[in-house]
Amino acid sequence: MPLTRKLAAEFVGTLWLVLGGCGSAVLAAAFPHVGIGLLGVSLAFGLTVVTMAFAIGHVSGCHLNPAVTLGLVVGGRHPAKEILPYWIAQVAGAIVAAGVLVYIASGNGSNPLAAGLAANGFGEHSPGHYDLAAAFLTETIMTAIFLFVILGSTDKRAPAGFAPLAIGLTLTLIHLISIPVTNTSVNPARSTGPAVFVQGWAVHQLWVFWAAPLLGGAIGALLYRLIAQTKD
Repeated sequence: MPLTRKLAAEFVGTLWLVLGGCGSAVLAAAFPHVGIGLLGVSLAFGLTVVTMAFAIGHVSGCHLNPAVTLGLVVGGRHPAKEILPYWIAQVAGAIVAAGVLVYIASGNGSNPLAAGLAANGFGEHSPGHYDLAAAFLTETIMTAIFLFVILGSTDKRAPAGFAPLAIGLTLTLIHLISIPVTNTSVNPARSTGPAVFVQGWAVHQLWVFWAAPLLGGAIGALLYRLIAQTKD
């Protein structure tokens, strides 16, 4: 598959992830009387991955996430030379999605940036006011488990055809656990999109949502290789 097509798929897929996941948080989580709440937002993020995994998994691998791309490289599943192009496509898709969300959310006269646009944060910007250490550890562990499941469910020895469901449900579970801590990132691109528009605190804290997921992605990949990889 030509790299340009892979990058186009990653752009569209990441755009969908941010628009679907963050959009559910901004537009529907607390909508009067029929708000979908934490459970709904968690499910929305998982569904974006499930749907795109079926749609573009055969094109680009459906990473949608710089930490996933890094983890797959560390896990021996993806060429290292494509890391930077994938990251650029993913971040670009996330930023475009965040811009679209700002436009839609402001259509009723409100200011979605004042409410944070579902940006990730710690301390006073954590939904549950969790500190930096708790946020960093949460993001690291959750991303490590995410990569562990991705590598396991896409292993040639795993049951065929179920990887998108396993990966999407894992992302749903991750959100159910960690939305109160950081609004859940486990994805530097997802964090960057809203931060570009919110600016201020969201940009200042963005380093955590790059460093922790990338670290977690590498750890998860190494852990899977240690436990499950065979010599043949």
